[in-house]
Amino acid sequence: MKDEDIFQFALNLEYMEAEYYLRATTGKGIDAADIGADAGGVNGGRKVSFRDKAISEFADELAENELAHVRFYRKTLGSQAVARPTIDFEGGFKAVATAAGLPEFDPFANDMNFLLGGVLFEDVGVTGYAGAAPLLQNKEFVEATAAILAVEAYHMGMARAQLDQMGEKGQKAANAVSAARDKLDGPGDKDQGVEHNGKANLVPATPDGMVFRRTPQEVLRIVYLTDKAGVDSGGFYPKGMNGALKST
Repeated sequence: MKDEDIFQFALNLEYMEAEYYLRATTGKGIDAADIGADAGGVNGGRKVSFRDKAISEFADELAENELAHVRFYRKTLGSQAVARPTIDFEGGFKAVATAAGLPEFDPFANDMNFLLGGVLFEDVGVTGYAGAAPLLQNKEFVEATAAILAVEAYHMGMARAQLDQMGEKGQKAANAVSAARDKLDGPGDKDQGVEHNGKANLVPATPDGMVFRRTPQEVLRIVYLTDKAGVDSGGFYPKGMNGALKST
């Protein structure tokens, strides 16, 4: 596995995160200059009518950070940068809602739903970056991965804290998303909700106080919404990811 393969894999994920946050904050996605030639389309997503100013400003920052990540990977990979894959928010979130027991879930409907959609990506992103770091050989790539992981973890912690503060409804919904993810990625327990035994659980961590790690294949199981091996498309990526790493 080449370092460039891992960065291409990360770019696929960053495309999805940037599209999610940009559509939620601006009503439109990534500009044509940042998606590559023959980019896939994006189904779903619209501007959220935020009620809480703090959450709205947080969303703006998320969109800015994730777009910066896309641009960083495209610049670093140069001619090897993959184009944006086809992304399906509508179908993906509908399937997540069914798996988590959240009826008629629309992540762009309100503040809480927006945060739930974001946590779905951010939690997975953090564990995916932690799992990818040991596979990299290039020191500069390792340093970049560590730096981006830290930003994604800041995002995750803030979103989890905001959901926890929304009370029982937000806590139960976030825990349901967590449980659904944990069923998809394999037999191990690599996920935690925002509430456990009546107390806040804002920082999901191993008994050693470290972030969980997921392999690229485990990440793909979640975003493809499948618990089966050998699957190369589905869920949020109906035509699969672009690049060498695309099969569960």
